[in-house]
Amino acid sequence: MNPRDLIADKKRIVVKVGSSSLTHAETGGLDYTKLEVLVRELCNIHNQGKEVILVSSGAISVGRRVLRIPKKDGSLSEKQACAAVGQARLMMTYQKLFAEYNHVAAQILMTKNTIVDDLNRFNARNTFAELLSLGAIPIVNENDTIATYEIEFGDNDSLSAIVASLVGADLLILLSDIDGLYTDDPNKNEDAKFIPYVERLDEHIMEMGKKSTGSAVGTGGMNTKLQAAKIATCSGADMIIANASDMRILHRIMDGREIGTFFAAHEDEGFDLISFVEGMNQ
Repeated sequence: MNPRDLIADKKRIVVKVGSSSLTHAETGGLDYTKLEVLVRELCNIHNQGKEVILVSSGAISVGRRVLRIPKKDGSLSEKQACAAVGQARLMMTYQKLFAEYNHVAAQILMTKNTIVDDLNRFNARNTFAELLSLGAIPIVNENDTIATYEIEFGDNDSLSAIVASLVGADLLILLSDIDGLYTDDPNKNEDAKFIPYVERLDEHIMEMGKKSTGSAVGTGGMNTKLQAAKIATCSGADMIIANASDMRILHRIMDGREIGTFFAAHEDEGFDLISFVEGMNQ
């Protein structure tokens, strides 16, 4: 059986969308058309009786636009200030859009300590469970305002996989500015071949990760996406990388169409999420 045929049966789904997929490249301003379609797609998935969690980047980019700070590699304090302004603006926009479809959005901001601290992790898991049971759609981001290392986490690729592991999701969808996994960077090598299906993440596949990205807005390249795939698949969740240029791709993915790169779950009882997170950015 084609594993994509089972996507329609997934019950708890985490969707991650990156900064470059939410903003206009020319100005850094929010792309309201794409945001509206994204929210509509998520609401429609939720209306099918599925639980949905959105991991959304964009706070720093939005804050930079609001504060009229030119796009550049600013200081850590500048990024934190942008996040403080941008996260509020981004969440306000999400709240309004979800309300239009009679859905409730909830904000959850996480740091590395949310996972590595036993009590924080326990409370976070319970918060997610309660929100989902109440029919809310949690919107997750890194707490960039107070964090120092999370801003370099990889445009929330790793965070979305950590969330998927934490809540026991059975599907993680990474929406990015690339169609999926290639044998090489397709922007630099015209002979790079697309890989539609990955049965297992072996060393050969992991070496395809590149610590680079074609986006001037986001921070996550293929390397962070493959790290996310490792977390997700070892935690028992299938994962798909797909292009966010058209947010309607979500319902096509849920229909089981051959879109993006599919990473098959292989739950590893020996996989230690806490140790994995502790080892990040060291």
